[in-house]
Amino acid sequence: MSTTASALAAQGRTRRNRTAAGEAHRLLPRPLLVVVTAALLAMVLIPTSYIVLASLNTDLGVAEGQFWPSTFSLDSYSKIWTTANLATGLANSIVVCALVAVASAVLGTATAYVLVRYTFFGRLTILRGLVGLQSIPGTLMLLPVFVLYASAGNYLGVQVIGTRVGLGLAYLTFALPFSTWVMVTYLRGLPRELEEAARVDGASTMTILMRIIVPLSLPAIVVSGIFAFLLGWNDVLFASVLTRPETHTAAVALQTFGASQEGGALPVYSQVMAAALVCAAPVVILYAIFQRYLVGGLTAGGVK
Repeated sequence: MSTTASALAAQGRTRRNRTAAGEAHRLLPRPLLVVVTAALLAMVLIPTSYIVLASLNTDLGVAEGQFWPSTFSLDSYSKIWTTANLATGLANSIVVCALVAVASAVLGTATAYVLVRYTFFGRLTILRGLVGLQSIPGTLMLLPVFVLYASAGNYLGVQVIGTRVGLGLAYLTFALPFSTWVMVTYLRGLPRELEEAARVDGASTMTILMRIIVPLSLPAIVVSGIFAFLLGWNDVLFASVLTRPETHTAAVALQTFGASQEGGALPVYSQVMAAALVCAAPVVILYAIFQRYLVGGLTAGGVK
């Protein structure tokens, strides 16, 4: 009898826990949730659909205000490579942003491992500084970075302004604190027993870092790398000041192309839309490839 009562009580507790969990995960009533989701989807899909349709339309059709093209054409996608100079901009963006992403992920992982696994003087100050650096607007750093680069060219004889290396160093300055903090949050949730067992087997610190920490931290490493990549890919301010025409990024090339068409007899709106889609394509492909790592990397630090 007591066994049956205990079983019933256990079933009741399980049912209540499931109900509570369902209520906790459902923050909005279902009808309101459907309305909010539909509104958010419309805010994203309607402008995106217009950009895609406009890129397949003619410049005259877009200027006339046509939402649905009267004739579909891919001429805009072939013209932008000569009118907008996107090839050079895309090549520069891919090279700079890829190097920044790799360097930010590698340096952020190594720095975070030291900050999490070792205790030394100034450790807490560095951790607090990583958070504080996120509150500094990038626009305030433009003039100091430009003066520093100009001084390096004058006193050291090193040309920094106008080079891909100089632009990459500027992006790395802003991406590294965030990447390090993401890795610090993630590494705090990894059990130390794995490293202790490896040390018992005679593994060195570098072996532990490469064979244990990096494979287990791959979602967080991907998140930090993608953030660094997007930071450089979407930037216009630093790229327009620290580069020359030969080293302009895709964002600067797109901005220059759009500004050059303002006030013209027939603005090439279709080509501008096509150029915007081409510039957004690498980011979409990047998200599609690493999508399964993004959710785990962004949420793992909060649940462990």
